[in-house]
Amino acid sequence: MRIGILGTGNVAQALAAGWSAAGHEVVLGSRQPQERKELDFTVAGLGETVTHAEVVVNATPGTVSVDLLASIGAPALAGKTLIDVGVGLSDDYTELAHPNSSLGEQIQAAFPETPVVKTLCTMDATVMVRPGGLDGASTVFLSGDSAAAKRTTAGLLGDLGWPTSSQLDIGGITTARGQEHFALLFMGIAGGLKSVTFNIDVVTDSTRR
Repeated sequence: MRIGILGTGNVAQALAAGWSAAGHEVVLGSRQPQERKELDFTVAGLGETVTHAEVVVNATPGTVSVDLLASIGAPALAGKTLIDVGVGLSDDYTELAHPNSSLGEQIQAAFPETPVVKTLCTMDATVMVRPGGLDGASTVFLSGDSAAAKRTTAGLLGDLGWPTSSQLDIGGITTARGQEHFALLFMGIAGGLKSVTFNIDVVTDSTRR
């Protein structure tokens, strides 16, 4: 599959490495691709990256994502599954940029012809692409209104090492705010553990099985 990842930071590079290893054709999108030639991935302009892609991944800072996508244009994104892994936070990382909504919802509202799936934003980049490195099972969440886009996303999560049993569909795109709001708890847990290499697992009542 042709995957275009918007962004060139740690998250974008980790996802690019994971999906490339699984056999996908990955391009990273940058506003200044000529300045990122040191990366071990193909880097192109934002518009070129989206044109190339069957699936687009938003791995840009959540406070600029909507404007950045708008600069590419709705026609270029129409019909493509957009996987959003971003979270909008204040400069000091103490407040959410979308306290009564979510970045996923904002993107979906701005681009109604582009099915958006929110996922992978509840963990660090290292866990996104190597869930098997943790001590035990853990959960990755999916939020979105399109069943087809979720199926595509689920397959790509599987390619990163997330079995179906670890994937939890929590509903429409409005549930993305739950995923994004977890960022505040994530930072608290990271402070307590003195590490960001962890994840959470949803456990259920065994008597109900």
